[in-house]
Amino acid sequence: MTRGLLIAAPASGSGKTTVTLGLLRLLRRLGRPVAPAKAGPDYIDPAFHAAACGRASVNLDVWAMRPAALAGLAAAQAGAGSPGADQDELLLVEGVMGLFDGGPGGAGSSAELADRLGLPVVLVVDAKAQAQSLAALARGFRDHRPELMVAGVVANRVGGERHAALIREALDAVGLPLLGALPRRDDLALPSRHLGLVQAVEHPELEALLERAADWVAESLDLTALLALAAPLAPGGGAAGQPSGGALPGLPPPGQWIAVARDAAFAFAYPHLLAGWRAAGAELAFFSPLQDEAPDPAADAVFLPGGYPELHAGRLAAARAFLDGLRAAAARGAWIYGECGGYMTLGETLIDAEGRGHALAGLLPLTTSFAERRLQLGYRALRSRAPTPFGPAGSGFRGHEFHYASVVAEGAARDGGGRLFAVEDAGGERRPDAGLAVGTVAGSFLHLIDAG
Repeated sequence: MTRGLLIAAPASGSGKTTVTLGLLRLLRRLGRPVAPAKAGPDYIDPAFHAAACGRASVNLDVWAMRPAALAGLAAAQAGAGSPGADQDELLLVEGVMGLFDGGPGGAGSSAELADRLGLPVVLVVDAKAQAQSLAALARGFRDHRPELMVAGVVANRVGGERHAALIREALDAVGLPLLGALPRRDDLALPSRHLGLVQAVEHPELEALLERAADWVAESLDLTALLALAAPLAPGGGAAGQPSGGALPGLPPPGQWIAVARDAAFAFAYPHLLAGWRAAGAELAFFSPLQDEAPDPAADAVFLPGGYPELHAGRLAAARAFLDGLRAAAARGAWIYGECGGYMTLGETLIDAEGRGHALAGLLPLTTSFAERRLQLGYRALRSRAPTPFGPAGSGFRGHEFHYASVVAEGAARDGGGRLFAVEDAGGERRPDAGLAVGTVAGSFLHLIDAG
């Protein structure tokens, strides 16, 4: 039976991503089958997971995904019940933020996911400025929700053998095993930018870093003890009356032949959505706007995912084949849908960090700016005000918003029409309407994760 673990931490910045990457690469090196996953909506970490172990990672989002769909995706990722599935396979899930952090009431937290899937938790704690106090912290996390299984601790940034001995003695006294005492390693730092880590495809020495992370884990962590803590996934994902059925969460395909933008400017497409479209019988044709490639002229739908168009606005504005291809697709009535960076690209103008305006597709009456930055972050519950390629007006969705770019002008908003979504946050509070729709062209700053 496939077993799983969740790597979590008391807070962001404790080292759980680096520990996860080191474990994934080490397991691959040892020939141990492992299936990676990421708790929550983060779309950058899964690409690092895939680079580390050679297998695509998925997002498991307990707030945004329907219970049966979440359980089905977890089972499908782990290979549970599939012909020829390796009975020793490990589902290794990286948590998000601190273990109990999420929306109101902890909605979408790593703890909620671990509880839903029945996953034991390994807590990665930054030991840099503490010793015995680390045990009190870990005991508090274990006892805060007794139904949650905090099964062991990995101490990160340990100062030496004496420091490790003090931590181990204190953890033994509270009944928690110290699975590893990892020394501080400045050469394992991952570079970041305004939406999180620099993308895996842009990291100049990613392979070398992953090998160093695997060595770091191999030398200082008891892998046998850690793997022994893994537990079988809860039947049905812990959702009563909700069989998994191998279902993939997501949205119906926007067409049967879908052109999908994919490069450094358009990299934030959720793997489960693309897999779900394929499972529904759609064909995907990838193209690179940064290489001035046009979407396949035979495509009946075009998807522009999020990414960093604000960092490449000049190149995109000069990509005539790409922009003309978008306009041709709109003219023939193909669905065109853009999320976040894709939404910005469908607009008339994108203003870069230096205040320069760049004319883009002009298919939506929209001007956005990266010179005027305002963080927008959080889960969103959506109801469509106009038809989308994923359903008629009135369809419900769940998604996530995370961007710094701001809206300078949304033309349809000024005349009271053309808005795409009515929006609420995770606490049910009403937010301003989002996105625009003009004919078969639609988009918003929101990343859709599943049907509502």
